[in-house]
Amino acid sequence: MSEASFTKISSSNMLTVRFLSLRNLRRLVYLGCVWLCICYLVFRVAHPQNAVSYLAHIHRGLLQKLPSEGPTQPSLNALIPENFLDLMPLVDKSPSLGEKELLFFLSNRSNLPLAYWAKNRNKAIGDKNCAKFPSLFDLDFNNVYWQRLQTTNGTFYLYAAYYDNRIRAGSTAIIRILAMVDKIKPISTTCQLWFDKGKSPVFAQATYTYAWYSKWGNYKDGILQPFIVSCKLPKKETEGRIPASVSLVQTRCQNPNNNLRIVNNRPPKKHDFAVCVKGLDFLQEDLSVRLVEWLEVLNILGAKKVFMYELEIHPNISKVLSYYQNKGLVELTPITLPGNQPNIPGFRHLYLKSKLTHKRQNEVIPYNDCLYRNIYSYDYLVLLDVDEVIMPVKHTNWRELMAEVVPAALKLKNYTRASYNVRNVYFLDDLQDGEELHHEAHEQGIPPYLHMLQHVYRSKNFTKPGSYVKCFHNTERSVSLHNHFPLNCFGSCTTYSIPIELAQLQHYRKDCVGSLKKTCKSEFRAYTVRDTTIWRYKNELTQRVTEVLNKLGFFRS
Repeated sequence: MSEASFTKISSSNMLTVRFLSLRNLRRLVYLGCVWLCICYLVFRVAHPQNAVSYLAHIHRGLLQKLPSEGPTQPSLNALIPENFLDLMPLVDKSPSLGEKELLFFLSNRSNLPLAYWAKNRNKAIGDKNCAKFPSLFDLDFNNVYWQRLQTTNGTFYLYAAYYDNRIRAGSTAIIRILAMVDKIKPISTTCQLWFDKGKSPVFAQATYTYAWYSKWGNYKDGILQPFIVSCKLPKKETEGRIPASVSLVQTRCQNPNNNLRIVNNRPPKKHDFAVCVKGLDFLQEDLSVRLVEWLEVLNILGAKKVFMYELEIHPNISKVLSYYQNKGLVELTPITLPGNQPNIPGFRHLYLKSKLTHKRQNEVIPYNDCLYRNIYSYDYLVLLDVDEVIMPVKHTNWRELMAEVVPAALKLKNYTRASYNVRNVYFLDDLQDGEELHHEAHEQGIPPYLHMLQHVYRSKNFTKPGSYVKCFHNTERSVSLHNHFPLNCFGSCTTYSIPIELAQLQHYRKDCVGSLKKTCKSEFRAYTVRDTTIWRYKNELTQRVTEVLNKLGFFRS
């Protein structure tokens, strides 16, 4: 065979092989497609909910971060409604507030005289050469809730102002200003009192009430000190009128850069009891369930309202307090630290923990804000921490208790007391007949989440009379309050010690306070008593707390 013939035969065979290969390949592809279609149809019939559409694949980038609703991720088809093209997201389309509406909305949420400013912003108030009324936009703000006055010898941080014409204050009404000052003896200042229909301010010399004891420490310049600044209203110039706002200045004719709305709450009826609580500092600690029990106990005992101040709180605590705000039992006010003190959440907690005396001085502000906002609203204010309860021993509530205490005090000495104090006793977490309580042990028939109802062992010994007490503060007599006693009063700060047979301050803690830890074991842990006084409210308290926790979703279904 010639070379040419061999070449022709080889080419013919190669074409045949290629033809056969292409035909076989087409058959394989065809069979494969048929097989896939059959598998898909079988799978769809068996598992219709897991069939993933082309649309879902397109949106995978948007959906892959959606949270799982169970042990397995929900199907993407289930997450996208069929009528998604017709859906419209629900967003807030309400119109923006105008300036007047916004000022009204903010009026009770700040120390600014917004209503007064809105009425008079276009009027020439004051004198260009002596005390021109300041624009709100020119005020010297500090840490959101404070205004600042810088003088030639010290800086004032002003929190709020109040109108005080209580009978015991005398015939002249007084404007009180809560302030922190970096001097133990502040420089002389003047109050500029602004009235609704006045063209010029009325002037009054400021006086100072030191709301701290020097023996408690931090008694030196450079550290912020709590003061109550008082401005007596001149009778002739004011003629019984109540000023709308006040400015504090170093010299009489100085143009002010601070202006505080004057609080003058006058409810139609004066109630008997309210509770004041210092700035809550629980960013990481979830005390929400215990807080529900505590608030319900206070309400059962007779507290009409609990005034609380917020530094930083856990989200669950926020949920609880929002619920009670809506019910009207709680009023929660945000607060910050003035001056150069830190307000970064978390770091502020560390600062206050390491600077305990600074912490105590800062606490004077919310305590006295609570006092002056309520001097006409309640007969008595009780300053408590969230782990304390004044528990009547003989009576069922505070009203019945004080109905016996006040006459007894008057019988002893015939004058009204500035406060009525209750002695402290510890209900420590691990007390049980002088031995440590095992974690799994609990009182039968009482839900384990009710801390106070579960802990009914206390130390036999009370802390010493006058030490670590809490009081019913008489709002007619108090000028400034501290955690344990009134510091300044109309007249002397007289107190009456309520006998332990009538009431006790039940203090629920892990351990004694720091200053008593050395003697805690011998004085308070060694001898214990089973005290079930609180159980008189067991059924009502259990029902109340459980209902609230259920409403707020604390129980898993």
